[in-house]
Amino acid sequence: MKHFIVVSDGFDKKLFNQLLEIEDFEVHPKSKITQEELQKLLPKINGLVIRSATKVTPELLKQAPNLKYVIRAGAGTDNIDKKACAEYGVKVSNTPGANSNSAAEHAVALMMTVLRKTAYAHSSMKNGKWEKAKFTGNELWKKTVGFVGFGRIAEIAAKRIAGFEPKVLFFDPFVEKSELAYASKVESIDDIFKKSDIVTLHLPLMDATKNLITTELLNMMKHDAIFINCARGGIVNEDDLYVHLSEEKIRGAGFDVFAEEPLKENSKLLALDNIVLTPHLGASTEEAQVRVGEMAVVQLKEYFCNDGNLLNEVTA
Repeated sequence: MKHFIVVSDGFDKKLFNQLLEIEDFEVHPKSKITQEELQKLLPKINGLVIRSATKVTPELLKQAPNLKYVIRAGAGTDNIDKKACAEYGVKVSNTPGANSNSAAEHAVALMMTVLRKTAYAHSSMKNGKWEKAKFTGNELWKKTVGFVGFGRIAEIAAKRIAGFEPKVLFFDPFVEKSELAYASKVESIDDIFKKSDIVTLHLPLMDATKNLITTELLNMMKHDAIFINCARGGIVNEDDLYVHLSEEKIRGAGFDVFAEEPLKENSKLLALDNIVLTPHLGASTEEAQVRVGEMAVVQLKEYFCNDGNLLNEVTA
């Protein structure tokens, strides 16, 4: 009997074709489907590969009695109710590290975009204007960059900006020391917000980090500092962020993630001209999608064809 595999949120075409050729699998012929299509397929699914669009909830699990394995093709698993999966006997894996470089590079890209105002200048020129004086920016060179969370992605980002000769500070209760000679740990998250020219978040979303960044911390930032979030939506209180930016208490911000995605059309953040917004693009590079796909294919084969002996637990 073949295992029925569904890829719901997209997959590299070459790797999807490889998946279709695995003899033990019956693979749904589309590599990206709507949530309505997924709903109809749930009763017969054995293996499900998702990215950020599909939410694995208790309601979904109730409708998928034959589901055995969920793979998040990416690092974060906050769109999966792991407790419910455990109760239903569904194994959960992710693909840690496969998209780390892409996410780190996007954080750096947002830093540069906000500092040099390139996104705003582009929009201005597309409207036929030449407003050179209006878009005077700032350098990254020798700035103090503060990382809240200093795991794999943050460390890569710190390496990528090394050529700008920054002073790197980090706060992470789980990391005692960095191998990077120019990275120093501070005693509290307050120190990051008080001392940094650039604050960048690199945290998972969990109970301890939900709504972590509010007015209290934002008020500690330097007036000419910028704030970057390529980690997870929900860590920052977006109402407090809006007030802070609308009153121009900091220079600007760059956000790739939001409490609710897609970002609502009536979001107050859209009215601001000192924030750069991108639609959760951190892992959206061709290279990253190949790497996460390769890892997901190996995991599916290992679980369904080789009894899962070599599978690792979720790395959040």
